[in-house]
Amino acid sequence: MKKRQLTTLLRQLRLDAGLTQVDLADRLGQTQSYVSKYESGEQRLDLIEIEAICKAVGTPLKKFIERYLES
Repeated sequence: MKKRQLTTLLRQLRLDAGLTQVDLADRLGQTQSYVSKYESGEQRLDLIEIEAICKAVGTPLKKFIERYLES
């Protein structure tokens, strides 16, 4: 299922950047529960939010999309 692939990839990007959920939440100006909810698939994200996450973990949006489509 594509939703699961998306949440798994977002979590992996965070881990690859060496960030905890709290670290990423701080970079995004959000709460830890925000990160937890989208990583678990409980909350949907729009493209602007995905772009902000990519910037926060140091991954270009284009690279993220390519990895998502390959999965």
